[in-house]
Amino acid sequence: MKIEYFKMERMQSTWENVVEHNLSESGVHPLSLNELLTEEEKEILLHIQLGYSQTNGTPELREEIRRLYPGSSPDSILVTSGSSEANFLLIWSQIEPGDEVIFSMPNYMQMWGLLRSFGARVKPWFLREELGWQPDLDELKKLVTPKTRLIIITNPNNPTGARLTQEARKAIIEAAASSGAWIIADEVYQGAERDGELTPTFWGSYERVFVVNGLSKAYGLPGVRIGWIVGPEEKVASIWPYHDYTTISPSTLSDWLARIALRPSNREKILKRTRAILNHNWPILENWLKSQDGLFSFRPPEAGAIAFARYHLEINSTELVNKLIHEKSVLIVPGDHFEMDHYLRFGYGAEETYLKEGLEKISSLLREIRNF
Repeated sequence: MKIEYFKMERMQSTWENVVEHNLSESGVHPLSLNELLTEEEKEILLHIQLGYSQTNGTPELREEIRRLYPGSSPDSILVTSGSSEANFLLIWSQIEPGDEVIFSMPNYMQMWGLLRSFGARVKPWFLREELGWQPDLDELKKLVTPKTRLIIITNPNNPTGARLTQEARKAIIEAAASSGAWIIADEVYQGAERDGELTPTFWGSYERVFVVNGLSKAYGLPGVRIGWIVGPEEKVASIWPYHDYTTISPSTLSDWLARIALRPSNREKILKRTRAILNHNWPILENWLKSQDGLFSFRPPEAGAIAFARYHLEINSTELVNKLIHEKSVLIVPGDHFEMDHYLRFGYGAEETYLKEGLEKISSLLREIRNF
């Protein structure tokens, strides 16, 4: 099997730890162990034995996750090495060649590439900027057929930061039910809402739902590499054997750290920190975008440390980002990595000084391009 080239991850993996200013990240600047752990927990950490962990996640961790999804059980949950592994296991286990899939776009393109590599027939379904980055619900009705196997969404959305309306959620569920399709809802930005209003999960709204989430975005713990799948018990049991062929189990240390992060009191503190960073930093990026002499048009993101802005220059977005990398040592994400050229995704979750320095470097390049 030939896999599709994952343009965004390849660019990020190549440059994110090389450039002086990485504004390509979609989460807030990460927590340290010192911030996460109490003194007592730091002492416990030093004595943890580094053996294999429970392959589907320890019962203690799955119990913490279960609290977030009313009506679920520990057996409804499969813990993975990051939400990206969760996505991979879902596509690998659920797709056969020729299956029809509706894929909401713009979107993180991991599942798009996997679906096509596994032989699915993928139908893009675009959010519309003129609708406030909401989908066209009439278009969804036309896309769904009796052959539709999956409807895949990310809510809150990456890269736009938009949240689906209640009307859109209802329409997606009705469309899935009309064809017996499963919904995969990537909810990894849940908890990173600027207004503090938690995005409702799709779990419990329809019997054929898989939810993906993890600690990388809203929690500021990407290095812990913990994600999870929530679904019907029998379906999760059928996906678990696929895990045996990938990472086998989460890291023992990661499982333990995730349990600490997801304790209700800690979780509340972590998400409060995330919202504080977003609400402090968004005005910085917003004012910068507005100061660029009409070069950008954008809709403020509702969630996530990301903003998706259209720019009004003739240059291709990947070409523009490559110039930023090589001439200014700054990394952001080009819109054509989401199949939408002439957009840029800005990550604004960094520390304030770092963010401002990176934006100033981008300003410098844009001035040079316009004055050329």
